[in-house]
Amino acid sequence: MNGDFVWEDAGRTVVFRRGGIGQALELVLGRDFDPFALLSTPRALGDAPELAAAVSAVHEVGPGAVADLAAPLLDQVDAATIVALGGGRVIDVAKSVASVSGARVVAIPTTLSGAEMSANHRAPAGAEGRVRRRARAELVIADPEAMTSAPEAELRASSMNALAHGADCLYTPLASPVSVMCSLRGAASIAGALDEEPGERDRAALALGSILCGYAVDSAKFGLHHPVCQTLVRVCGTPHAGTNAAVLPRAAAFLAGRAPEIFAQLAAALGTDPSGLEPRILELGEDPPGLGALGADRSKLGQALEQMLERPELASVPGPPLTKSDLAGLVEGSW
Repeated sequence: MNGDFVWEDAGRTVVFRRGGIGQALELVLGRDFDPFALLSTPRALGDAPELAAAVSAVHEVGPGAVADLAAPLLDQVDAATIVALGGGRVIDVAKSVASVSGARVVAIPTTLSGAEMSANHRAPAGAEGRVRRRARAELVIADPEAMTSAPEAELRASSMNALAHGADCLYTPLASPVSVMCSLRGAASIAGALDEEPGERDRAALALGSILCGYAVDSAKFGLHHPVCQTLVRVCGTPHAGTNAAVLPRAAAFLAGRAPEIFAQLAAALGTDPSGLEPRILELGEDPPGLGALGADRSKLGQALEQMLERPELASVPGPPLTKSDLAGLVEGSW
């Protein structure tokens, strides 16, 4: 089932609808989320002119770290509702601001980041002590066409980011039959869509896979892959989606050695067997560029490895405690 649907989930509403971005203003106003502030990017704004016209000011979110981008917005955004139209950075900035201000968040994703489905975000820089709660979007307007609108290379990288959400929460202590079911269903949906020619691709299947994997990782959290990638992005300066695409094939192969039963199920969902997991993910990502080609600063690799070892999520990885050598091998294999 890849048709339109509305999903009510513990105070959150997900509207999965083709053309939903064109109905965004109606959907926002229909929940009495007015007045609202709008966070977005120039590219995303072009797809929702009515939404942009309904607010007095649009706060454009540029490149940079979420914590740093959110900090100045604390004094600029005072609406009770923040509408985030854009990719994961835009949505995470909105959640970061809302975690301090208490505002409601509406997420309208234009990538497959999964940020719209989770409460994962950084606190605004300098305001860590003022955080009231972890913020999650109360309304998600998931338009498959908007979510899959990036050029093919970027879309593949975004898809690998989505797949990583599903893969990295399969083995954690919080993994449940529900999160595993969503991960595997989401992974199969992503793989099936990426196997199709771009012009014939089922975009709804790709977007649905991202939604399901985002839901799963919010429920079951993560272990190895995300701490490695998040640290590389922050310390070594690589792009978020590209880093996930570079590391995921090797991380999945490494984790399959430590949690063979559940990763055999992931392999099956992707249409392969456990021995073919790494090459299958490489195939789905169309042999993505490695960390070196993405511009990773090798001089900061030692610093990155030390910071990875400090991440408490690594304790969720089955088997003996992870060592610096384990992490170095994973990163070098992704270089």
